[in-house]
Amino acid sequence: MGKPVNSRSQKQTSAAAPVDATGGDSAPPAPGPVDKAMEVLTALAGAGAPHRLADLARSTGLAKPTVHRLLRALAASGYAEPGPGGSYRPGPRLLGLAAGALADDAALRRAGPVLDELRVRTGLFASYVVRDDRMVVHLDVRAPAQDFGLGLNPGFREPLTAGAAGLALLAALPDAESAPLSTAPDGAPVDEVTRAILTAAARDGYAFDGTDAWLDRRALASPVRDADGRAVGALVLSGLAFTLDEAAARLYGPMVRSAAAAVSAGLAAQPGVRLGLVPGPDRDTGPGAGTSGSGRTEESR
Repeated sequence: MGKPVNSRSQKQTSAAAPVDATGGDSAPPAPGPVDKAMEVLTALAGAGAPHRLADLARSTGLAKPTVHRLLRALAASGYAEPGPGGSYRPGPRLLGLAAGALADDAALRRAGPVLDELRVRTGLFASYVVRDDRMVVHLDVRAPAQDFGLGLNPGFREPLTAGAAGLALLAALPDAESAPLSTAPDGAPVDEVTRAILTAAARDGYAFDGTDAWLDRRALASPVRDADGRAVGALVLSGLAFTLDEAAARLYGPMVRSAAAAVSAGLAAQPGVRLGLVPGPDRDTGPGAGTSGSGRTEESR
């Protein structure tokens, strides 16, 4: 096993503060009420619900009274729901919005049957991921009969450079877009192992990460493209080291690549569909940055 990729972490870390023209740090503006509400809503929708107030305050970095006030407002509008012992979970209105949005997504409709086939043929987790700025989000996860305790569920997030899912997307982006993103969450350059994975992914059409240092998870992924050939998502196989080793990757890699090509071909017949690519407006570092796969500008938090 080679040296682990230097960004193995499930936690997203903040980008370095921008530098102004005088050479000093230009601090980002203080978060407003909407930003704080979005932080609480994001934490509320994370795995492990119902969530205790203290846990939500810790994960958002907000004071407990602020989190409690926002939770009461969210509960009043149906986006949160009180649970046992003063805890909270996503409310029916939030669940309904999520279900409606996912049901309307063309990529997910086409990927679903393909994920089921990959799961059955390999006995591994099969998922569809999209990029959210410097993170990837698993939107649809099809688990095998034996889940190996990976805890891989819809909504699971990981840094873009943390594994095959994000690396497959990075390798498929134009250089001007991928270069600013090809760093570890702490801003450090990627190591030689990561660069080798990116090079192989660009050559082979799929990325295999055999050096994951947490949970002994391995992953293999191939990008899904829209009608313009832009990478907008990826099909991913995930499993433990003994189920997805180098030999298995050589067998499954072309299979996942072909499956991703089939989903891409279906999307190519539907130009203009809404697809998931959400770069932040303050990170407009290359051509096309700040726009979604359909060309619409979308703001992240």
